[in-house]
Amino acid sequence: MTATALPSRPGELNGLIFAKPRRGLRTVFRAMLFLALLAFGGEGELVSGAAAQTNPSGSPLSVTEIAPGVFVHQGAYAVFAPANRGDVANLSFVIGRDAVAVIDTGGSAAIGQALRATIRTVTDKPIRYVINTHMHPDHVFGNAAFADDRPDFIGHHKLARALAARAERYLAVNAQLLGPEAFAGTRLVAPTRGVQDRLAIDLGERELILEAQPTAHTDNDLTIYDTATGTLFLGDLLFMRHIPALDGSIRGWLALIGRLEQIAAKRVVPGHGPPAAAWPEAMQPQKQYLQRISADVRRMIKEGRSIAEAAATVGLSEKETWLLFDAFNARNVTAAFAELEWE
Repeated sequence: MTATALPSRPGELNGLIFAKPRRGLRTVFRAMLFLALLAFGGEGELVSGAAAQTNPSGSPLSVTEIAPGVFVHQGAYAVFAPANRGDVANLSFVIGRDAVAVIDTGGSAAIGQALRATIRTVTDKPIRYVINTHMHPDHVFGNAAFADDRPDFIGHHKLARALAARAERYLAVNAQLLGPEAFAGTRLVAPTRGVQDRLAIDLGERELILEAQPTAHTDNDLTIYDTATGTLFLGDLLFMRHIPALDGSIRGWLALIGRLEQIAAKRVVPGHGPPAAAWPEAMQPQKQYLQRISADVRRMIKEGRSIAEAAATVGLSEKETWLLFDAFNARNVTAAFAELEWE
């Protein structure tokens, strides 16, 4: 069980730093940079009907109690827009005998405040932990709403570095996408504890097991397992209906899926999708999509085709399966191509 205490210095989150591409392949690097900056807050349209419900300003968030003491708010199948205030990811909280843990906080301070208000309609127990499953803005921009609770802000041990590297651009891009009213008060709050491998936190007769995962969706993915109910929180290691978004390693993601499927969980909470689903059946569509992208990209590389040709054609057979396909698929193919061409 290892966790690292990290200084909470939001002022340090003020740079945008990317490593140089291995062989100076500028077109690939630009495409990957575009993917990294806009993957969760880029151009696109609201697409879902019943599922793309937005949260009006000042309204509490709707939540579903998926297991005793486990509550999930389902985010819209959408990209950032003023109307949804960044409410596009699933957000959860778990109540123990003594305390509450929050898992992901939403895409703006306003959504974080709405989540906190919702928690207070359910329990007055102290919020001692705020856990971020990874770095993307739709999961971390609500952290500031919980600062006055003085919780432990917990993430993967690489989360602080990842946020620091992208902070300036994340704030600028998503402020533009949400607009000044919806984005008001939003700032990045760094983790105060980093999970190196595995960490258990006790809410009082309820233990959550946090595990730092290898590079997959991102290089800072963290999973959470509620031992009391057998509920597995995967963050964006699992997308349902919303097309997966690749910002890490397609090889690593597929390898990790095989290991995650061995966890004997009773249910899973995806980062995007319904509040809960059966496990491991819920992973099958995403696994199929990633396997298809991987196989098609490898074939095109072998044929000597370009990254632009791949981005325009790979994965089209999956289009009817996923919402937001046009907003994310070409980016996924670009990232996969940049990785797999160096095999």
